[in-house]
Amino acid sequence: MRRFYCIITLLFLLLPSAWAQKVQKTHVIGFYNLENLFDTYHDEGKNDYEYLPDGANQWTDVKYNKKLHNMAEVIRAMKDENGVYHTILGVSEVENRHVLEDLVTQPEIAEANYQIVHYDGPDRRGVDCALFYRPDQFTLLESRSIPFTFDSQSIKFSMTPEEQADFRTRDILEVRGTIGDEMFAFYVTHLPSRIGGKSGDLRSRGAEIIYENAMKLMRAYPGIKIAVMGDMNDNPFDESMVTYLHGKEKTEEVGEQDFFDPFLSMIKAGFGSLAYQGVWSIFDIIMVNENLVNPPKGTYKIQPIVKKKFYGRVFQRPFMTQQEGQYKGTPKRTMSNGAFINGYSDHYPTYIVISNK
Repeated sequence: MRRFYCIITLLFLLLPSAWAQKVQKTHVIGFYNLENLFDTYHDEGKNDYEYLPDGANQWTDVKYNKKLHNMAEVIRAMKDENGVYHTILGVSEVENRHVLEDLVTQPEIAEANYQIVHYDGPDRRGVDCALFYRPDQFTLLESRSIPFTFDSQSIKFSMTPEEQADFRTRDILEVRGTIGDEMFAFYVTHLPSRIGGKSGDLRSRGAEIIYENAMKLMRAYPGIKIAVMGDMNDNPFDESMVTYLHGKEKTEEVGEQDFFDPFLSMIKAGFGSLAYQGVWSIFDIIMVNENLVNPPKGTYKIQPIVKKKFYGRVFQRPFMTQQEGQYKGTPKRTMSNGAFINGYSDHYPTYIVISNK
């Protein structure tokens, strides 16, 4: 009898752990450019001086903590809309692991227990990409930081060899793991800026690097499901996305070596994730490979989520949007004309939904 009670007691102790490992049938996978999430300390070797207390933005602990709260408020609002936290959330424009740890422990989202994948990269300002994941839904197997290189056979670069040697930009984050018993990989990127107006070849090269590595993973792990996400600094119809990432507008167009870009049809329909000089763009793009478009029955597949027609979502709420002035109707950013306005980001977040129902 004593042995029976011991077994029953052990089962009750193990049940919460078993429940915690139960994988949801529906998962939200998203991306959010956090727009200059800097702490108030100088990182050696980085040009982060404008985000110091005595810098141009007078970046104090008070402002930093408000920024953290605002970012968490948006992530929580997306959870409230979907009923679940993102299983995977890629982010960009983060200074270091410290700011990521401060963000995931904000009271609005602490219950998600987000874990962090992050590497310090070579960007001169010190901004990186990172990935949050819920360990009860995603099992991390490996990750790496992929550097930007000019080793391309198909792209002619406008930079001289000397300029190439001096060039620094964000690394590309690759994360591989499982949701349930299915293999997934995620790429998080922030492709080179449009500043200067002649950098399209750089973004094409960034897209090419992602594509080449994704194809290697598909050969190594047949059936792997891949999502590429990031601030592409290009629209879905630009060369980097269409030619070098093989982005397709319609699911029926997607072949084994293509990616489905839900935001290609959305930008044509008037959606936007950021605005510049009155023109809306979608730079915050998430693409998926054919294994998430036409998978075996009963496995994870991308789902239409907007009007039962569009497979992507640009998330916005009035509190995230400028309500007056010159920039009325656009994302309410942290700083405006050199002044802190307690905003959120100059980008709206985007996400997709996958389900095995």
